[in-house]
Amino acid sequence: MATALITGASAGLGLEFAWQLATARHDLVLVARDEARLEEVAGQIRAAAGVRVQVLPADLSVPDDVARVAERLASTGGPDERPVGLLVNNAGFATHQHFVGGDLDVELRALDVMVRAVMVLSHAAAGQMTARGRGAILNVASVAALTAGGTYAAAKAWVRSFTEGLAVELHGTGVTATVLCPGFTHTEFHDRAGIDKSTLPDVAWLDADRVVAAALADVRRGVVISTPSVRYRVASAALRAMPRSAVRAIGKYR
Repeated sequence: MATALITGASAGLGLEFAWQLATARHDLVLVARDEARLEEVAGQIRAAAGVRVQVLPADLSVPDDVARVAERLASTGGPDERPVGLLVNNAGFATHQHFVGGDLDVELRALDVMVRAVMVLSHAAAGQMTARGRGAILNVASVAALTAGGTYAAAKAWVRSFTEGLAVELHGTGVTATVLCPGFTHTEFHDRAGIDKSTLPDVAWLDADRVVAAALADVRRGVVISTPSVRYRVASAALRAMPRSAVRAIGKYR
C-alpha cells in the first residue's frame, strides 16, 4: 500500500484525487489551508475506505508552510508513517483580474502557490523517490498553458515545461513525472474565481471523476503529458499548430 500526498486536497480535483486513491487502497497525506475541512474529509475517507489519512494544514503561499510539506515529502518513513510514493501538486487558483492595474499581491501569491511550491515540493519528492528507486510526481497544469491567458496561463505553462524537463531528468531512475492538462472541469474552481460558467457550451465541460481517473491511469503508464478527453487533445494540437498571433487573438482565460 503506497502513500500519496495531495495538495489542494479539500475541494475540486484534489478531493477527487483523494477519494480515488483511497479507493485504490493508498494511504493519504492531505494538504490544504482549511484544517477543519481537511479533518472532515479525512474522517469521511477513513470511515469509507479504511486507509490511513494524515492531515497537514498548510498555506502554500507561505514559505515556512511549504517547507513543512517538503519535509514530509523528503521523509523516508518511520514507525508511524510511510514514505510518499506519489506527489500530486494540485493546489492552485485563478486570479480573475487583469495584470495591469490588478493587485500585485494576488499575483505574487498565485506565483508562490502554482510555481514556487510546485518546484520546492517536486524537489523534495524527487530526492526521496530516486533514492528509493520508485515513485511518481503528478503536477496539475491546464490546457490554458497553451494559450495567452494572462498570468494563470503563464504559471501553468511553467508547470507543463518544468514537468517535461523533470521527466527527462528522471528517466531511468524508477521515478516518473506527469503533467495533467485538463480543460474546463466541473469543480469549485470556477465558482471561487467568479467565472461565469454559463458562457461555455456543455460540450466544453469535463467531469472531475473522469479527469482524475485518466490522470492516474497515465501516471501508472508513465505518460508525461496527460490530456483527458479527445476534444481537448484535439484542441491542444490545434493550439500548438496555430500561429501565436492567432492564439493571442482568441482571447484571454482568467
